[in-house]
Amino acid sequence: MTGFDVLTMGRVGVDVYPEQVGVALDEVTSFGKFLGGSPTNVAVAAARLGHRSAVITRTGDDPFGRFVHRALQEFGVDDRFVSAVPDLPTPVTFCEIFPPDDFPLYFYRLPTAPDLQIRADELDLDAVRDAAVFWVTVTGLSEEPSREATLTALEARGGRGTTVLDLDYRPMFWSSAEEATAQVARALPYATVAVGNREECEVAVGEHDPQSAAKALRDAGVDLAIVKQGPAGVLGSGASGDVTVPPVPVTVVNGLGAGDAFGGALCHGLLEGWDLRRTLTFANAAGAYVAGQLACADAMPDVHQVTEMLGGGA
Repeated sequence: MTGFDVLTMGRVGVDVYPEQVGVALDEVTSFGKFLGGSPTNVAVAAARLGHRSAVITRTGDDPFGRFVHRALQEFGVDDRFVSAVPDLPTPVTFCEIFPPDDFPLYFYRLPTAPDLQIRADELDLDAVRDAAVFWVTVTGLSEEPSREATLTALEARGGRGTTVLDLDYRPMFWSSAEEATAQVARALPYATVAVGNREECEVAVGEHDPQSAAKALRDAGVDLAIVKQGPAGVLGSGASGDVTVPPVPVTVVNGLGAGDAFGGALCHGLLEGWDLRRTLTFANAAGAYVAGQLACADAMPDVHQVTEMLGGGA
């Protein structure tokens, strides 16, 4: 086979989620262990929807690193581009679960994380060029050598296929929002799609209003700007005009994986050549499905499950 349908690059780790909902972390008595990391989850979501996917990332040379490889293989995600960093542990992330909208995260990634040690000279640039969809996140721009590697990969794409920049801004990974803004500005000219919530768009292009943010992202060079608006739905702005799609109702259990499910489903719609409304409707339903589950990667839906969320029709 030639290129991957979806190739993602960036954060990976182990999510350790409490089995007690609505309980503070210091009082939780038992946990579940899950594959985590936003671009890794997007690759899993795409695989669950029937696409040949892979992830470029790094782990520690430890039991959790072995777990990452095993989990990726079990989910059908190619792990050939996942390598170990001998002197750093695989990151662990804890969360607290207070539905419907409070899910504090605690990242154990100091002094740095293996996935920020991806090096430009170790990239398989042929695989990057050949992927139908290439997905990177703003977190990958937060620190060297990952920053150089991410920009090298974006430049290597050379306008091929679909290149997605997930605005995924996590303030704890940056010295300041201004630094993040500067680095996003370097990456946006290489992207054909940008996706983020209103706060992430404000960091990226200085606009919080959805319409203004979408216009600023389009002006920066992307063909398709997607702005998540929470209860107000999702705005998509492309060459064919603007579309706003309402959210799919769901009883939220854990909202943390919803955005990654949305991302994998977005890739699915783009690969299938759907129009913007159909793509965003499907992506919203995939996100809602995962929001109703405890896990992230383990909960990624297949096409049938997403279709059921939409009442039987995509």
